[in-house]
Amino acid sequence: MTQRSPDFVRAVPAGDDRERLVCSDCGFVNYENPKIVVGSVVSWEGRILLCRRAIMPRRGFWTIPAGYLELHEAAHDGAIREAWEEARAEIALDRLLAIYNVPRLSQVQLIWRADLARGEFAAGPESEEVRLFAWDDIPWDDLAFPSVHWALRHWREVDGRADFAPLTNPAGQTGDH
Repeated sequence: MTQRSPDFVRAVPAGDDRERLVCSDCGFVNYENPKIVVGSVVSWEGRILLCRRAIMPRRGFWTIPAGYLELHEAAHDGAIREAWEEARAEIALDRLLAIYNVPRLSQVQLIWRADLARGEFAAGPESEEVRLFAWDDIPWDDLAFPSVHWALRHWREVDGRADFAPLTNPAGQTGDH
């Protein structure tokens, strides 16, 4: 017996208000949802850990350790994993720094404030180089994404504060440029 692939069509399911992919045979709705990015602004003795990307997009530009949350993974565990994958850094998460929305990319980004556990790090497979930067030495013109700018500035804004609500996109900014 051969099994055929379902035929999906774009349609507005009953009770919904937007087009979705719907199986024309059984009515299954294939919901497409945003991607979750997890990461952290990692500091050590007042300096910030940045990774020079070895992969596209934005290869060669600097970023914080961050990436996509995996299926069945807690968000905080994903941030810890990303720091290890990109910077071979063991980190201690402090608190959620920010929640950023990038609608053009269908992303929600959860960014933590974190400390480097032992001051040790090295480039992982997705990084060409990993370095600690003093605030005045951060390569602002070579940061990979708008949300990296936001996260670094938000880290600076709450540096030394123990109690703050997670921050979000700066007014009027959506990460589109």
